[in-house]
Amino acid sequence: MHRLQIKHLTTYQFAEAVTFSPHRLLLAPRESHFVHIESAEFIISPEYQLEWQRDVYDNTLVNVRFTQPGNRLSIESRVILQHYDDQPLDFLVADYAVRYPFRYQANELLDLTPYLSILFEQDQAQLKTWLQQFWTTGQIVETYLLLEWINKAIATGFRYQQRETAGVQSPTETLSSGAGCCRDFATLFIEACHCLGLAARFVSGYQHSPTLPPEQGATHAWAEVYLPGAGWKGFDSTSGLLAGNNHIAVAVSRNPEAIPPISGAFQAASAHTPLMTVSVDVREI
Repeated sequence: MHRLQIKHLTTYQFAEAVTFSPHRLLLAPRESHFVHIESAEFIISPEYQLEWQRDVYDNTLVNVRFTQPGNRLSIESRVILQHYDDQPLDFLVADYAVRYPFRYQANELLDLTPYLSILFEQDQAQLKTWLQQFWTTGQIVETYLLLEWINKAIATGFRYQQRETAGVQSPTETLSSGAGCCRDFATLFIEACHCLGLAARFVSGYQHSPTLPPEQGATHAWAEVYLPGAGWKGFDSTSGLLAGNNHIAVAVSRNPEAIPPISGAFQAASAHTPLMTVSVDVREI
């Protein structure tokens, strides 16, 4: 079991006082059989009111309504949790899905359909060509091994580059450039799964990296694949590993662009871009 402390601070500095529209926060970790939250708090400025909600994926969503203008916006989340997923490989896949290709059973297929939908139609030809190194029509392979090959191939075959811009690259962009950030690698893995007829979804959250200096962490992204009998299993295509007790999921979605940690807007008298700084510290305590 890991007992982890997460501090996530985002600040925006403006050239003048501005009015803030409501902001949406996806910063609270998802509790589960493996994750228990001991404490959680927000420290926000300027003055505000909070409204807690759950979305269709059961993500914890917080709406912040600001009651006064300001020239600085500060949003800090502090969480202490216990993470028990010490053996991510300890799972069993249903007999009919141990080997690929397989078909999801009818009673699950209806619910899984949104997670099977192709997100980047124009990228399918290049994706199918790339996937031929792992599987070709008529071949039978172990399902988990196929996913592991794809996951490790992305981690070892592409160059990681930090990217602050919003959104994700298309699979074609990542394949062509040979580089991307964690969001881009997760998106490539998800679309590869969709191409193979496997249900997959996007996960945003944090990763505990003991080798990083304090406050040099960052938000993280990976993918989850639905394996009958085992449920949703996380694959981190940045490291090539299964998601375990160093991965803290905050939000899941079928759309990689739908769950940024913070989203909102402001109104100002003159057009300008605020200075944004982000600090993330995830450590074992």
